[in-house]
Amino acid sequence: MEYLKAILLGILQGLTEFLPVSSSGHLSVAQHFMNLGGPGALMLTVFLHIGTLVAVIAVYYKTFWKLIKEIGFFFRDLFTGKLSRKNISENRHLLYMMVWSCVPLLFLFVPIGGGRNLKDLADQWSGDNDIILEGVCFMVTAILLFVGSYASRHKKNIKPTVNGKQAWWVGVAQMLAALFPGLSRSGSTISTGMLLGVEKDYMVEYSFVLGTPAILAASIVEIKDAVGGAAMNMSIGPILVGIITAGVFGVLAIKLLEWLVHKDKFQFFGYYCMILSIVVIALGIAEKV
Repeated sequence: MEYLKAILLGILQGLTEFLPVSSSGHLSVAQHFMNLGGPGALMLTVFLHIGTLVAVIAVYYKTFWKLIKEIGFFFRDLFTGKLSRKNISENRHLLYMMVWSCVPLLFLFVPIGGGRNLKDLADQWSGDNDIILEGVCFMVTAILLFVGSYASRHKKNIKPTVNGKQAWWVGVAQMLAALFPGLSRSGSTISTGMLLGVEKDYMVEYSFVLGTPAILAASIVEIKDAVGGAAMNMSIGPILVGIITAGVFGVLAIKLLEWLVHKDKFQFFGYYCMILSIVVIALGIAEKV
């Protein structure tokens, strides 16, 4: 049964991490109905995220390699006194914008009282027994997808890359998606870019590459909480199966989304999220009655 749950959650994670329908919301709802919770569920979730991390690196390895080399060039220029803000290369611009988009994530660690921060609040919402919040966030995701799709078809002067202002608001969208289960990270960041006039195909790659350090950092932080005690009751076999399943379906999801965005069918995910929102909210209310 552990293997079956790992496969099902791996498929769910792989598809929903990259399709704009919220992996956190789907995993939260799935774990709610599969009666999974506690440190063991957290550990499996962390490793499923690692599977999708491998998937995005596999698809966009050329972009990652360009960014890694550019980091080396940046420090070379910094220590040789050649660093300049003028006439920067395309890769240097992308590196700067990626870093700038990651800055809003730091707000998740701002103390909010009681020794807690916003990330602790997000973990609490994801792990509680109430799925109404997830349902509401699915609806917000649907609205973002509809608005982003409309903007991409009607905005003039579409930009081929992001500038500082656009990168900042894309980063804010990513931070909010990390806070609320059911608010899609890819859907929020891609839609925000479209709303701000960035070319849609470019935003897909930008969103996925941008999400990599966030997924990696979150996994490192969460694995410290998950390892030990009850978290280790799950054997390594189901975890490996879940990672592989999430990775394979993650690659398939990325390719599918690239094709659908290129064909201007991004809004179709909005209908799915809207229907899912209604169902989840109804089930959440029914459980309280």
